[in-house]
Amino acid sequence: MWKLLTFIVAAALLSGCQTADNTLTTNSTPVAVTRPAASAIAGDMASRLAEQIGPAGSATTIKIDKDTSEFATALEAALKGWGYTVATDGKVAKDIKLVVLDYAVDGFDGQVLARLSTPSIALSRAYTPIAVGAVPASPLSIMQRN
Repeated sequence: MWKLLTFIVAAALLSGCQTADNTLTTNSTPVAVTRPAASAIAGDMASRLAEQIGPAGSATTIKIDKDTSEFATALEAALKGWGYTVATDGKVAKDIKLVVLDYAVDGFDGQVLARLSTPSIALSRAYTPIAVGAVPASPLSIMQRN
């Protein structure tokens, strides 16, 4: 009986011990991507977004924050290429359905994580930058919100 009690006490005490390790943290680092990589990533993510939210319509406008980064410029061009109207100044007519699109590009271990998010859906995918663009390094992650 004492052996079992001693074992339980020792296990409880040791369970509180922690060691340092080199695991992935929750912090992300904003990364500047080259023009070819930004264009490749934005083109792929815009096509995946179009698959999820449906075709561009005359009554739908995508609102993104005004930004001068390579990715923001490439994303705006890619969305326009898919036929969407893109508003960066927030000024739209009252009868227009506005879809607010947030985006982020973060880096980790030489890869780039791109995320697009609307109030109803979030997409993310990791890419490996190469000299002429970027190639997907992970499957597309899709999260639908109610």
